[in-house]
Amino acid sequence: MRILYGVQGTGNGHISRARAMAPALAKQGMEVDFLFSGRQSEQYFDMAAFGDFSLRKGLTFVTTDGKIRPLKTVLHSAPLQFLRDIHQLKLDNYDLILTDFEPITAWAAKLRNKPVLGLGHQYAFNFPVPQHHGNLHQRLIMKYFAPTKFVLGFHWYHFDMPILPPIAPVQRNNLAVDPALIVVYLPFEAPAKIEQFLQPFKHHHFAVYHPDAPANKSGNIQWHKPGKLHFHRDLNRCNGVVCNAGFELSSEVLQLGCKLLVKPVQGQCEQLSNVLALQRIGLGYSMETLDQGAFSQWLNTGRSVSVHYPDVAGAVTQWLTQGDYSQQSIETLASQLWRRTRFPQQPLFPATTTLSTNNSAVA
Repeated sequence: MRILYGVQGTGNGHISRARAMAPALAKQGMEVDFLFSGRQSEQYFDMAAFGDFSLRKGLTFVTTDGKIRPLKTVLHSAPLQFLRDIHQLKLDNYDLILTDFEPITAWAAKLRNKPVLGLGHQYAFNFPVPQHHGNLHQRLIMKYFAPTKFVLGFHWYHFDMPILPPIAPVQRNNLAVDPALIVVYLPFEAPAKIEQFLQPFKHHHFAVYHPDAPANKSGNIQWHKPGKLHFHRDLNRCNGVVCNAGFELSSEVLQLGCKLLVKPVQGQCEQLSNVLALQRIGLGYSMETLDQGAFSQWLNTGRSVSVHYPDVAGAVTQWLTQGDYSQQSIETLASQLWRRTRFPQQPLFPATTTLSTNNSAVA
């Protein structure tokens, strides 16, 4: 089987999921060509797993100060180039198109009636899982950004829906945990604001990963450019992780058993929905802004939980070889994987929302 695999490159989560899928697909003897879109070529890193991949401009959101800027997003887009890329993409030699919320491959396959399967976290929102529905514009984006007929949606919990556990394989590497170390990954926040936010907390030290990381250490704040090797080393030895409310990194943190604090990108429906889900299932904490009071509360009283998810990438690729992408087949796959998932006996809390500066939970 020959596959074209489209990956949305805006966030690292889509790429991390594809990085886990690549060896699993190869193990099944599948020939895969990868196409990435959504960021500048120099912003990709650790791409060896994808061989001779191709790049397109695609579509992405523009963010500043942790918020989506709709006008800048529109001005940054190149609709004519996007349409040309769709019509020029050659699909004749492929048996199947996979798209991880990548719009060029999804639309090219849809317009040419090629078999296409969507796999990714965003496709879980095709079902009634916890969601921040946003305005009409945001709902239309979620529905039509990368549409497919058949979907494998991933989430932290099944919510009694035919969705799958996360693809986020991580392993403990036996490093001693440093109780004072906190990993910070907030790529949509300005470095200066992150530094100002962290400076008062002198009893902790912070490994901060950011695309625009300054080339210096600032007291107890150590800056790093994103990179898989060093990032996962710090994940394995930290006490907690502060990050935006993306899906993939949070999935890794839950499996490693670190305590988790998320700050959603404002205006990003997926991340706001992820906060609702974490609150519903009691697996992580959240704050709406870079709130030092909420952060202090989390540092002092936040707890961790650990979730064991099975080898979802291996199960999905084996399922792909069967060639049956019907809803019944997807439901069977989902049921098998959730039976092999292990959740903590006690969640962090029965029901809560964001951390607040007065140490109370908001119902």
